[in-house]
Amino acid sequence: MSSTQPAFKVLIGHPDVPEEAIDLLRKNNCEIVQILSEPPQHRIELLEKIKGVDAALWNSRETLNAEVLIAAGPQFRVVSTMSSGINFIHLEELKKRNIPLGSTPKMLSIAVADLAVGLLIAAARRFEEARRKIDSDQWEDFRLNWLVGQDIQGSTVGLFGFGAIGQAIAQRLAGFEIERVLYTTRSRVNATIEEKLNATKVDFDVLLAESDFIIIAAPLTPETQGIFNAKAFNKMKENSVLVNIARGKLVNQDDLYEALKTNRIFAAGLDVTDPEPLPPSNKLLTLDNAVVLPHIGYATERSRLEAAILAAQNILCGLHGKPMPSPAY
Repeated sequence: MSSTQPAFKVLIGHPDVPEEAIDLLRKNNCEIVQILSEPPQHRIELLEKIKGVDAALWNSRETLNAEVLIAAGPQFRVVSTMSSGINFIHLEELKKRNIPLGSTPKMLSIAVADLAVGLLIAAARRFEEARRKIDSDQWEDFRLNWLVGQDIQGSTVGLFGFGAIGQAIAQRLAGFEIERVLYTTRSRVNATIEEKLNATKVDFDVLLAESDFIIIAAPLTPETQGIFNAKAFNKMKENSVLVNIARGKLVNQDDLYEALKTNRIFAAGLDVTDPEPLPPSNKLLTLDNAVVLPHIGYATERSRLEAAILAAQNILCGLHGKPMPSPAY
């Protein structure tokens, strides 16, 4: 650590940020102020400790809004998350203050893509229902058609969102000998990537109608919020499987519940819900054909460490007026 007075003060917005990232900031002349509490005290401590800091590593589900920026003070100038999603950041408040924002989507792509494939398999092959059969002593392997699921081989996979995570998912599914990949994004991806992944850009209705599996890997925006609703589910195949590893609010969960309960679609695998945490009494959890996880998409040691270090690098570049290695905008 430098013997000189630290030039910058950085808030670490969570008690569990990897030490390697914090050490990187310290070694680069930063004084560290760290949040140590969990909700509901978390925001109270955050608003107190952010006073007078120059930057924040925002590994928090708390909303970063005008209240936080006013509490920080006029010297506050850099933010980076440890996430791909930034829907909890009020971008307009940062932009009008000319505060750069970093995020870390590339560091999370591998872990989230792995989990997406796992959820797809679990939902397609009825893992949740099968486990419940064991728990209730209803093992019926004498029936040839017992717990028959959906094949991945030869299927059409639709990706709603085809950025780094969506492409990583498609790359992994290629090993399952799928027939083709359809994707829906605001802009077409590079033709070389399309050819490599056997991917074709289509509109939303085609994605719904022709996909055997639909994986949601798009950011939450005003345009995407609630886009997977009863109208969308009615356009999907009856044997289709929906996987969501993006944000819970992209799906109307009441409509999803009805689609699953009435077998309008075959199954769903969710790593994200609305709200989070999902109450244990939520009706989705009563369904055999819903596999629900508690938002653990990038919960691996490697991805968390790499995301934290990249977030720290974003902050250091921003503090010195240099381009961030991973800007959010």
